[in-house]
Parts: sequence; C-alpha cells; structure tokens
Amino acid sequence: MQQQEIVTYSGLKWLTDKCLALSLILLFSPVFVSTFIIMGISMLMRPQDRGPWFYRERRISQGGEFDILKFRVVRQDLLERAEQEGKYSRIYEADVENLTWAGRYFLKRWYFDELPQLFNILKGDMSLVGPRPLIVSEVRAQIQRGFIYRNLIVAGWTGPAQVGVKGDDLQSGAETIDLEYLDYCRDWSVWKLWCYDMKILYETLRVMLMGKGLKY
Repeated sequence: MQQQEIVTYSGLKWLTDKCLALSLILLFSPVFVSTFIIMGISMLMRPQDRGPWFYRERRISQGGEFDILKFRVVRQDLLERAEQEGKYSRIYEADVENLTWAGRYFLKRWYFDELPQLFNILKGDMSLVGPRPLIVSEVRAQIQRGFIYRNLIVAGWTGPAQVGVKGDDLQSGAETIDLEYLDYCRDWSVWKLWCYDMKILYETLRVMLMGKGLKY
C-alpha cells in the first residue's frame, strides 16, 4: 500500500469499527441480559462458580498494553493462579472441569464470552479484525524470535486465524496466518482489504450464531 492508501484504510477501518461495534452491542443486548441471568443462576447454584461476572487480562495491541474484557467462564481461583504465574488464562479452558456451569453450557458454545470486547473496540484498544491480542509474555517471546508485528499493528476481536484455522491463537498455524494477513495489508488495495475484513467478520458471526463452540 502507498502512504495515502494506508491513511485512507486506517480512517475507513476506524469508522467501521466504531459503527459496527456499537451496532453489534445493540444487536446482542438480549444476549448480554441473558448472560447476566444465566451466570447469576450458575453462581447461586454452584458455590465454586462464584466470582465477578467479568474478568480482565493484560494484552498487547500495537505495542501498548490494555485490559481485555471478557465474561468469566473459568473458576475465579484458576484465573488468579494464571495471573500470578503470568500464564494465558485460556489454558484452563481446555479442561471442561475448570469451567463454570454457565461457561460450559452457554457462553463457550456460542463464544459469547468474547462479546464484552466490543467495548474495547469502542474505547480504541483494538479493532474488529486483526490478529488476536496476546498476553505480554507471549508477545515478548515472539519479539525474541524476530516477530515484531504485534508492536506495529492494532489487534483484533477476530481475525484470519479464527475462521481459517480450527480453534484459536493457541493452536499452531495461527501465527503463520497472522503474517499472511499482514502481507494482504501490504499488497492489497484499500477496498479489497476492507471487503476481506468484512468477510472475516461475517464468517465469525456465522460461526458464533451456529453454535460451533464447545458441545457436551
């Protein structure tokens, strides 16, 4: 991309992020209400599930740290352990015994635990589409291997790895797809790249609404 195209794309992406994030918050407002009710029932019935409705985790976007916001799906004691050890909280999500009842049977099935990040987008912490934000220790490990792109670009709510690789950023192959996406940013026209972003967002919403997450 030429410098003028980068400026145009950045402005278009910023406007799209704000408008669509607000629209999605309104669209999913019944889901937010339902989630609060279901999580409340879960915590009432199961003492081990009790804790805050949300949790925050320190991540990196364009070289800066921010607190990513999610509905809590893992027991609070495990989240505290992950924070103390500097580990990715998602490692505990691989074992269903670590999940709350609401997380196991509702939130993770439709990926609704990720919906609060729409407020991160409105705040400007991240974008709708881009490589998923990693925790600080993982970004530092990438930099040591020579991959500095996490310090240069805005992280995304969803990205090519989420619709192009089974699973998420914890699986091998996601980093390769992230780098391929950056090649598209460099070589594609403004409108072609914007349409590609919209395709990724559409595929993400389709996966969510089809309930392709955890099933038991």
